[in-house]
Amino acid sequence: MSEKSFAAKTTIPLLLGYPAIGCAFGLIVYDCGYPWHVVLLTSVLIYAGSAQYAIAGMFAAGAGYFEIAIAVFLINSRHMVYGFSLLEKFKGTRPYTPYLIFGLTDETFGLLSTVSVPATLNRPKTYFYITLLDQLYWICGGLAGYFIGAAIPFDFAGVDFALTSLFTVLLVEQWKHCRDKLPFFIAAACAAIALVVAGPKHMLVLSFAFALTVAGIMILRRRTEPC
Repeated sequence: MSEKSFAAKTTIPLLLGYPAIGCAFGLIVYDCGYPWHVVLLTSVLIYAGSAQYAIAGMFAAGAGYFEIAIAVFLINSRHMVYGFSLLEKFKGTRPYTPYLIFGLTDETFGLLSTVSVPATLNRPKTYFYITLLDQLYWICGGLAGYFIGAAIPFDFAGVDFALTSLFTVLLVEQWKHCRDKLPFFIAAACAAIALVVAGPKHMLVLSFAFALTVAGIMILRRRTEPC
């Protein structure tokens, strides 16, 4: 078995899931009135599902570039945690390391953190093909969604809820398995306050800022508590 075939077999779950979510993104971009190459460029250069959904919506709502940049940074900040947990696995992966870091989405992280590459295969090259195939699935899904929207009369009501529904499922699973429910209530409170203070158009960035501030205060408090 070659690195390519092993990667193709490993990424079958994402082959079944990524195109569907990417298709919804392509439909949203078409519905917003943007050309098809916006799907291609964002999927190649940004490649972050939730951030790409947010970008399309924020552009359509007339948000500024600075606000969009801050929102994308905050949304993707969780990837830094993923990187720390893969430091050992990424050792000796040059020259593929920069791309492996760039392509570290939630789902790719799940694959790379659990996959066991056979000793007969080149481990860095296998990681590279897994990451590359995942991105290709996303790109193809996005482009397919865009051209489907352009070719077939389509009711776009609810399409922009596709990623929200995905994260809702993840939230429910986390709620079930997490003993400490306090972070969930803090996040909900931050979102509600941001919605009241900034309104629907600007609440995303403000809610993230509130959440990070509260998280920082809690971390500092734990460090300064007497033993």
